[in-house]
Amino acid sequence: MEWTGQVYADTPTVSAEAYIDAPPEHLWGLVSDIHLMPRLSTELRQVEWLDGATGPRPGNRFLGRSTHPALGDWETASTVVDCEEPHRFAWAVGDPARPASVWRFTLRPEGSGTVLEQWAQMGPDRSGLSAAIDAMPDKEQKIVFVRLREFEAGIKANLAAVKALAEREM
Repeated sequence: MEWTGQVYADTPTVSAEAYIDAPPEHLWGLVSDIHLMPRLSTELRQVEWLDGATGPRPGNRFLGRSTHPALGDWETASTVVDCEEPHRFAWAVGDPARPASVWRFTLRPEGSGTVLEQWAQMGPDRSGLSAAIDAMPDKEQKIVFVRLREFEAGIKANLAAVKALAEREM
């Protein structure tokens, strides 16, 4: 990730990718399974589909419960905003029209496997990070930088875990 000095209002993004020796159709079952993510994440603890939804489709919503040493515990409702099997799965945290963040997996066939990318965008709406920025506006760039690094570390860990699971199953 290259730091560009962005602030939260700039909706900064971070992403990473990994080559996985498995076809996109096999990986799809892993990356579109919201119940797998709490097993991989250091922050996300629990998820559940809302409103009778049972799987990923545009407009379906799910609740996530998370924890962070500096931010505490919180719940968010997310909405699936893109779901094209086996190519893309994305969700917006909070209001899809003005989310607190957006997360996406993209699966791209390459050779006999897949390049899996996970991407995240902060903002544009307020999130748990906003309280820290409000309290220390002169440190906004550093606060955003640190949080993006946490996102990046989580993304890399997710990709490694999905790779291990998928390649073990093949």
